[in-house]
Amino acid sequence: MRKNIRDAGSLLPLMPAEFQILLALADQDRHGYGIMAEVKERTGGSVVLGPGTLYGTIKRLLKLELLEEGTARRDPSLSEERRKYYRLTELGRELATAEARRLEELVGDAQAKDLIPKSV
Repeated sequence: MRKNIRDAGSLLPLMPAEFQILLALADQDRHGYGIMAEVKERTGGSVVLGPGTLYGTIKRLLKLELLEEGTARRDPSLSEERRKYYRLTELGRELATAEARRLEELVGDAQAKDLIPKSV
């Protein structure tokens, strides 16, 4: 059963894999392997999304209408193979922004408690 989602904040907090996928799609459409590669590169290899986690999470994000499928395109690096590309919906972008702000607040709390240094 689909929730009627009006407020991105009602879906917070996100699971780490969800946020990583939304971040990977914040600047461009990507196919599944492109999402995995971008997350691995951006995190210096500290986060690696396996295919099961990636596609299970994508399926959930599609159902919540946070992502949408773009048109299948040929990936030149894979000869004639076509790939499904994904992109953020407006709600997906709002949710990614809300989660980033929530995390920013938590970092501020940790800084206030001297757990990590304050940013300059």
